[in-house]
Amino acid sequence: MNIEETLKKTRSYRRFYQEKPVTQDQLTTLIRCASLTPSGGNKMPLKYITVTNPQTNAAIFDCVGWAAYLPDWNGPSEGEKPAAYIVMLRDTSLSKATATDEGIQALAIMLAATEQGLGGCIMGNVQREKLTAALDITAPYEVALVLALGVPKEEVVIEKVPADGNIKYWHDENGIHHVPKRTQEEILVKRYE
Repeated sequence: MNIEETLKKTRSYRRFYQEKPVTQDQLTTLIRCASLTPSGGNKMPLKYITVTNPQTNAAIFDCVGWAAYLPDWNGPSEGEKPAAYIVMLRDTSLSKATATDEGIQALAIMLAATEQGLGGCIMGNVQREKLTAALDITAPYEVALVLALGVPKEEVVIEKVPADGNIKYWHDENGIHHVPKRTQEEILVKRYE
């Protein structure tokens, strides 16, 4: 699979085969891939918690928001919840400016997950205080992002942004998740040859 094919398959999946396990070895591989990415000032301020335990998964599930553009959907139902999570932490003793590193490492994890036949969702809508308490996270660590992972149970289709400019994703009557994306022509502002 080339990088363009991998990127096309790396979607935000929100429904999973909950009974299909994700192992700690798989999560360790994903973290190793994240550790190989560039880092601002080479400070490497991100650390991780990996979770495959059903009780801890349930605690994390209660701390995240699933789909802002689907207000009538409260997230996956029992049997479709993630089999694993990776909680990305900022080590504030190393750096407080971590946004670029967070994006780079989260994408690296999701690309590596795709290669393993997994899918996931990068979530910034997190009740951080509640999650910090649930996972007993202490300073100098702060919750940055939560990555839900599992074997995808849904189909995600990329659509062209319609003429009205609406970028909101939606589920159709068959439960297929549609995600509008701008075309290359729309995002390429200039070419100097």
